[in-house]
Amino acid sequence: MINFTLNGHSVWTELPDGVPLIDVLRNGFGLLRTRFGCGAEQCGSCMVLVDGRATPSCMLGVGAVAGRLVQTVEGLGSRGAPHPLQSAFLIEQAGQCGYCLSGILISAAALLAANPEPDEAAVRSALDKHLCRCGSHNRIVRAVLRAAREMRAAERAVGKH
Repeated sequence: MINFTLNGHSVWTELPDGVPLIDVLRNGFGLLRTRFGCGAEQCGSCMVLVDGRATPSCMLGVGAVAGRLVQTVEGLGSRGAPHPLQSAFLIEQAGQCGYCLSGILISAAALLAANPEPDEAAVRSALDKHLCRCGSHNRIVRAVLRAAREMRAAERAVGKH
């Protein structure tokens, strides 16, 4: 049995260690927003956070996350309380088809956790491994920078109270 924390909840699976994490997330836990793209860790669609680091889940065996923290895009926010990245992506109209966005949001969340004040070059570098054929790259970068500003402003506002 493999135990891990998924989106803040302790979970377990009896699947073999080598079953790809993406299959466990989608088929075992019904978390369908983590997308299968290339199956070779090359497109970024399957990104999840593992202990806070953006990690492709298409080739990562579920055994590798035993005892670790896994967060999918479903764990970032909700319809009623979206993550600042999710709000910024809507405001900036940063999505077209949306297939790649869950992976991009995950990588952007990892970036902002590590660097709350990224510049455009840092955002582009963090998202470089993501393939998006819709051509919304500039809007995606603007959305990440907007979210970073809003998160810093919210943190300052909390600090003043």
